[in-house]
Amino acid sequence: MKLALGFFVLIATLATIAHASDPSPLQDFCVAINDSKAAVFVNGKICKNPNMVVAEDFFFSGLNKPGNTSNPLGSKVTPVNVNQLPGLNTLGISLARIDYAPYGLNPPHTHPRATEILVVLHGTLYVGFVTSNPADPNLKNILFTKYLYPGDVFVFPEGLIHFQFNVGHENAVAFAGLSSQNPGVITIANAVFGSDPPINKDVLIKAFQVDRKVIDYLQAQFWMNNN
Repeated sequence: MKLALGFFVLIATLATIAHASDPSPLQDFCVAINDSKAAVFVNGKICKNPNMVVAEDFFFSGLNKPGNTSNPLGSKVTPVNVNQLPGLNTLGISLARIDYAPYGLNPPHTHPRATEILVVLHGTLYVGFVTSNPADPNLKNILFTKYLYPGDVFVFPEGLIHFQFNVGHENAVAFAGLSSQNPGVITIANAVFGSDPPINKDVLIKAFQVDRKVIDYLQAQFWMNNN
């Protein structure tokens, strides 16, 4: 029942944000093909010949299965975007299942191309997002937070840093709808301290106003992506 409720809320909401970020389609569908070896690159994915499209191109199975949260973050994101479901190409939507172990965290991150709407199916989550830099330099970025329970919905505006933290003693599950076929993810800590090649230490020392040893320590950590 809870799973059905979650999907109902998610699908109803996706219908209202489907064209919020990606361009509108110019035909009924444009099923993506594997273009990794293509000589021409496009903004999105190359279309499959419509005469070769089958029902499987619009189908994905497996979101009923919990993700493996046995990692340092205690969370796992299972995305369903155009890379997993080629029929999403040009449709401007995608979704994800997020599993959280007790005290598991989906760490601060952004989706550069999508607004996200989250519905909790099980557990208790502490969620929030931070606004962009205010025009007045004397003001600070604002943090908006909320505790979410089963059936609760929260929206994270496009491009803003946000997070979800399981504050309960049991596993938690949430589903997210995103207003892009390929929303992208930038995990803040990973990008800043785990890039390849690494960001120059002097840049990070100046930016964070900390000792070199702190930067050395942070860059030496193993920064993982959970999606």
